[in-house]
Amino acid sequence: MNYKFEHGRSYAITGNNGSGKSTLIKSISGALLATKGDIKYFDQQGKAISDEEIYKYLIYVAPYFDLIEEFTLNEALDFHFSFKPLVKGIKMEDLPKKMLLDGAQNKFIKHFSSGMKQRLKLGLAFFSDVPVVLLDEPCTNLDETGITWYKKQMQEIHSKRLIIISSNQKFEYELADFVLNMIDYK
Repeated sequence: MNYKFEHGRSYAITGNNGSGKSTLIKSISGALLATKGDIKYFDQQGKAISDEEIYKYLIYVAPYFDLIEEFTLNEALDFHFSFKPLVKGIKMEDLPKKMLLDGAQNKFIKHFSSGMKQRLKLGLAFFSDVPVVLLDEPCTNLDETGITWYKKQMQEIHSKRLIIISSNQKFEYELADFVLNMIDYK
């Protein structure tokens, strides 16, 4: 596959189960080394970014990523935002409400429902001030309220960052500027 992803655009990676969607997004994130070819990263000014530095520029959310369950919500937020900058204009104390987790600030993550955990993961992505957001099956475990929240957040950020969504659920990527089907690249 030879493709250039551009800032301010959103992309959906689609395809059958086992087609390589998650593998591709893992490779883009740097979490998995590509077995063929190479992935090159550039900032918005066209300056090359090394593989070792790419983590500073992106956030990656997937249902198979675990949160630190021994943390409370507040501890998880403090920990995460000690590594990633918070989007300007948003206050830490407002995050639980913005993530539909108001009232759970002192609750341990291990006591969260699967939907609450997914909203937390997505919220960390939406409210981190990074130029690249990678989402693998982002609405996994979300109920109707969570899906509505996800769509609202996506509307707010979709033209401000480079977003890549791996999914087979059209509602998860309905705002995507481009849809790439893995079958077209095999």
